[in-house]
Amino acid sequence: MKKTTVATLLLLSATLTFAQTNPMARVADDAKVIDRVAEASKRDLPQDLLVRIVEEDIDLLRGKRGDGTYQYAGYEKMEASRVSDSFSIQPEKKETVLEMRGTFVYRVVLAAPSRRMLVTRNKRVYVERVDIEYIPEKDTGKKFQTAKIDAWIEPGTSKTVELNEVARQATARVYGHADEAGYGNLVITLIQARVFDDPTSPYADAVASEKALLKAIRNNEVPSIRVMAQRVVAALQPTAAAAVAAVPVRPATVDVVAPKPDPEMLGELQAIEDLLTGSEGERRQGLDRLHQLVRRLRAPSR
Repeated sequence: MKKTTVATLLLLSATLTFAQTNPMARVADDAKVIDRVAEASKRDLPQDLLVRIVEEDIDLLRGKRGDGTYQYAGYEKMEASRVSDSFSIQPEKKETVLEMRGTFVYRVVLAAPSRRMLVTRNKRVYVERVDIEYIPEKDTGKKFQTAKIDAWIEPGTSKTVELNEVARQATARVYGHADEAGYGNLVITLIQARVFDDPTSPYADAVASEKALLKAIRNNEVPSIRVMAQRVVAALQPTAAAAVAAVPVRPATVDVVAPKPDPEMLGELQAIEDLLTGSEGERRQGLDRLHQLVRRLRAPSR
């Protein structure tokens, strides 16, 4: 029984090696694994692990690049997330420059909170202008944008500056000063754009199924997980078959010798197998070690 399990794990490692050269085959294989895990789960679905796998696979299907942009997706001016920071402006300084940076930004919001602390009322802040230095999502050259404010931002109110386009990288510099009555707090918020998928992408159906799969995993809906995982496999089946057909095949009369397994990997697989046949805690530890091994096998050699 042990020899059979180790052989299966070795086969998995060989499959992962092939998947390095064909990312779409890897996504299809991941969907098959998720389907099997969901089938075997009994209220012990490893949600965090499966979410990470699906998020990585969505990035693969979208063709994510090193700079955060995608081959088959873009960014639209709809809020996906936001980053904020609070600044204190001293009244003795005539002009203060506040700076904040972010990625995939399309809007800057300046707000003066009603109170600095639980009971202390905030003071108004005067903002002269906002200078924005940015690199557009679909360009590599720097651009500059200036928004004249020339107004007091009273406690409980805000001002909004829209960027001309979605910025892959943006630095917002706010020029202003506090009221003579005392220092004031100003909150700068960068609104980050939402990713939208290209409907003409060859993997559009697979991405839609992956997003539904991600939602099902987060909601712990096992039947939906299995259905969506099977849809991902079906959507990528032609791609996987074409990749296999493209691999040159030697004549059937030539004997193929399987590579000798690495002793260190074999030892790790045997340890994982022992954990998977133990207690619940040991099984979770085994799953974690198996995931780490899979990630090492997927990582390109340096």
